[in-house]
Amino acid sequence: MTAPVLHLLGEVLVGPDEVLPEAWVVGGRLTFERPTGAGHDVETLRGWFLPGMVDAHCHVGLDRHGAVDDTTSEQQAIADRENGTLLIRDAGSPADTRWIDERDDLPKIIRAGRHIARPKRYIRNYAHEVEPEQLVERVRIEARAGDGWVKLVGDWIDRDTGDLGPCWPREVLIEAVAAAHEEGARTTAHCFGPDSLRDFAAAGTDCIEHATGLEADTIDSFAAEGIAIVPTLVNIATFPEIAEPAREKFPDYHRRMLDLHARRHETFGAAREAGIPIYLGTDAGGSIAHGLAALEVIELSRIGFSNVEVLGAATWGARKWLGRPGLEEGADADLLVLDRDPRKDLTVLGKPTAVVLRGVTY
Repeated sequence: MTAPVLHLLGEVLVGPDEVLPEAWVVGGRLTFERPTGAGHDVETLRGWFLPGMVDAHCHVGLDRHGAVDDTTSEQQAIADRENGTLLIRDAGSPADTRWIDERDDLPKIIRAGRHIARPKRYIRNYAHEVEPEQLVERVRIEARAGDGWVKLVGDWIDRDTGDLGPCWPREVLIEAVAAAHEEGARTTAHCFGPDSLRDFAAAGTDCIEHATGLEADTIDSFAAEGIAIVPTLVNIATFPEIAEPAREKFPDYHRRMLDLHARRHETFGAAREAGIPIYLGTDAGGSIAHGLAALEVIELSRIGFSNVEVLGAATWGARKWLGRPGLEEGADADLLVLDRDPRKDLTVLGKPTAVVLRGVTY
């Protein structure tokens, strides 16, 4: 699809403290200089303009049973695009979705390779399942397969104890995280409970997914080390449903999950107050539907964030964290067109007037 010259007129939200009255899109790229010369077919878009949202925990190519076919992956990516997510950090997928990189009409994806888990300690068909002595080598392989990230499963229900338990010995984690860093990749991990967080903090991880088990000591260590978290509150909302089948057989696990759910807003509010970097993620692609970033925005607003802070977690800040541009001179024009100021009304993100991806308006 050929991208016309677009004139963005209104309020271009370049950053939390920078707003410009207009911009242009030429050849699919953003510019703040008026195009010169004859022959421009200009289309004017009016409103508020915001960088496309970032879903920093999303799984394209995955459903509750494992890998899906390319047609289903395409539908997942389109659902994200239509709902304003234009950049995805794919936090683990068993499907090969590299073909999406050739599609200008689908969101950009930063991949973390495939999940790495202990045998029988995670969802079937999702992960490479390895024993601790195999972890470092598998981390190196996934670091080379991904786009600068590696995703580990840090804890899951331990059927011997009947509760959440760490999957890896601490000394092995320290070696594995160091190996990822040697390969030029950052590490993140699925962690629900409190114990695995201490191990990953000691290992120097870069990020944690969910992080519901944060407590005073790990909040302090995460803040001191700059470890980011992606809470996935729309997923945490399902913890009672996840835990219910275990009520009779694993009552400790059941109670643990209900407790983590009950104190989720308090937990992440304390993390925010401590200065832990927090970014938007939905966990779409397992049992969670795609296209829910705007709902996660509202969930994040409930932990004490101001509207501008939430927008940072979803757009400007998340893009900087992932090393991708926002509304910058010469960058691909990936943006939302809104009919109200999102700094005043976050619900507008759920109903964008238009989505512009690589300069093409949808």
